[in-house]
Amino acid sequence: MVDLHNYIATVKNYPEPGISFRDISPLMGDGVAYRQAINAIADFAKDLNVDLIAGPESRGFIVGSPLAYTMGIGFVPARKGGKLPRKAIQSTYELEYGGVNVLEIHEDAIQPGQRVLIVDDLLATGGTINATREIIEKLGGVVAGVAFIIELNDLNGRGKIMSSGEVPFLSLMTY
Repeated sequence: MVDLHNYIATVKNYPEPGISFRDISPLMGDGVAYRQAINAIADFAKDLNVDLIAGPESRGFIVGSPLAYTMGIGFVPARKGGKLPRKAIQSTYELEYGGVNVLEIHEDAIQPGQRVLIVDDLLATGGTINATREIIEKLGGVVAGVAFIIELNDLNGRGKIMSSGEVPFLSLMTY
């Protein structure tokens, strides 16, 4: 596995002083490294025998879409409220810097009993993951696990996810 620390973009004081923003743009620009990261999560998903991949917000697409394609299974987006054209199930979550937002998934996207892996590029506070998890469970799906490329330790997102029930967890890099 590659040392992912070489593939993280960090912008200091964004969007305000004292806040560091991180993303995986350098990783996506290196096809070999990106493929290795996706394959590591795919191996985890295969071990869990998942039926679907779910990704919260637009950043979930960065990991979820190529992962689902690699595995030959479906991908279910959890989008911000009002973005989906058909009837959807919603859940709210707290934003990192205050306020509340809404995620939604089409009500017919997940069938009862389907095993779903939630994936994203970054685990911060865990809010979007818990909202995605809540929707999956409302639809009768089973959250088989969660996987991330980057986990920001100081925000305790893993603890917040685990407090809502134990699930297998994969983080390729902690920061």
